[in-house]
Amino acid sequence: MRTSRPAWASVWWATVAVVALAACSGSSLAAPDAAAQADVAGKQDVQPQPTGKFKHVLMISIDGFHAADLERYIQAKPQSSLAALATAGIRYTNASAPFPSDSFPSVLAWATGGTPRSTGVFYDISYDRTLSPPGSDCTAKGARVDFSEVADLDSTKLDGGGGFDPAKLPRDPARNCTPVYPHAYVRVNNIFEVARKAGLRTAWSDKHLTYEVLLGPSGAGVDDLFNPEIAAVNTKNFANVTQYDQAKVDVVVNQIHGKDHLGQPATVPALFGMDFQAVSVVQKSTGYKDAAGTPTDALMAAMDFVDQSLGTLVTELKAQNLWTSTLFIIGASHGQSPIDPALVQRLPTSLLPGLVEEVQAGLLAQATQDTVALLWLKDQAQTAAVAKHLLDNKDKAAIDHLVTGADLVAMFGDPAKDGRIPDIAVVVKTGTIYTDSNKKVAEHGGFSKDDRNVALLVLGAGSQAAPVVDSVETRQIAATILQALGLDPQQLQAVAKEGTQALPGLALQ
Repeated sequence: MRTSRPAWASVWWATVAVVALAACSGSSLAAPDAAAQADVAGKQDVQPQPTGKFKHVLMISIDGFHAADLERYIQAKPQSSLAALATAGIRYTNASAPFPSDSFPSVLAWATGGTPRSTGVFYDISYDRTLSPPGSDCTAKGARVDFSEVADLDSTKLDGGGGFDPAKLPRDPARNCTPVYPHAYVRVNNIFEVARKAGLRTAWSDKHLTYEVLLGPSGAGVDDLFNPEIAAVNTKNFANVTQYDQAKVDVVVNQIHGKDHLGQPATVPALFGMDFQAVSVVQKSTGYKDAAGTPTDALMAAMDFVDQSLGTLVTELKAQNLWTSTLFIIGASHGQSPIDPALVQRLPTSLLPGLVEEVQAGLLAQATQDTVALLWLKDQAQTAAVAKHLLDNKDKAAIDHLVTGADLVAMFGDPAKDGRIPDIAVVVKTGTIYTDSNKKVAEHGGFSKDDRNVALLVLGAGSQAAPVVDSVETRQIAATILQALGLDPQQLQAVAKEGTQALPGLALQ
């Protein structure tokens, strides 16, 4: 049963609609490539059916939900929706999110089949040596790229104040110093774009306006985009968070019933989904009781809310006779660390920048920090010196090891040749969070198992229910989805580049 909405939620449909519709229609908000959008949109006149085994794919991300959380929950609550789904589906118990495990590269892994090596997106806040600072005339190069809620006109409003503030976006000297929008920053195409080029309808709902990144380089990937700004919600009140997520559940229900997010008639999307924030928000504030990962009461309540919501979606799919024709993917774009509350160690965000500046004043271009630190230097010739100084202070900074030099090149590419690649990735001891909050007990972005070992459950008619213990990566979801819809995964540039395969064990044909 749905709970009643608070006052702020009852009026957001009209305000957020402006953002969602603008992002889909190619207005100045999204600033897509007009020719590319026209090419895709022109193929929407006739709505062909997917040619694969499945006519629909519904993907759900429960942000922060670990593989261990899923196993523990279904054991504790055998009558739950998740327990029933786990019995019928394939559980990938050793699934890994990409590194860095920030939300931006993680959701792009699902959508593109690639890692930052292909997408060129390392975090929602990063650096690009080839771009120019926001609001500049592009005479200087080297820019902080901030695709967090900071890019909104007003992040205190659910519609972000009506869209993005171009004055807060980096500028591209190679394109007449125009602002760079999130979707245009990605170097490879995604599953939404491939589906739309095949004439299929697509939809998605996420947590920030900047998740228009899923429109893809064409600017035309998602037909029905609904991205209410979570920064506008007082997440200290759990009821607010669940109401925020409930609005997105309502949107998916609309879509299952052949409507768009505003309730207007539309074709049921071939590819659609949403993310949940409730679990992630509570993990950061209350976390777990012990090293075994026993949820606090608040975290269990968040999981119960998600479980009930999943039950609603299953009921609606069955009621509309869509269940057997839908591939249902439930996972998490990232985990959170640490699970063990005894490991929490909060270090100020000034610590690492201070160590870099001790090597040379003014050397640091950008430090992106959570349960990882990515460092870009203004003088890359100083990389080895900075790395040595960091390791000399590794106990002070809780550093486990560094990824730099040949190891970094092997993982991401050469930062001397690609202006987006950080010079140093700082892998911290599990439990370490670079933060100025004295209350945060978990965060994500890092390399640890707690950050990356995520829940992944896939259900589809004809697939044999069983756990899969082999290592898989969340980027394999993209190839799986296209294959399920009868589309060629090799149409994804990142899949072709990285050799990404579909998830094992599924009957997709």
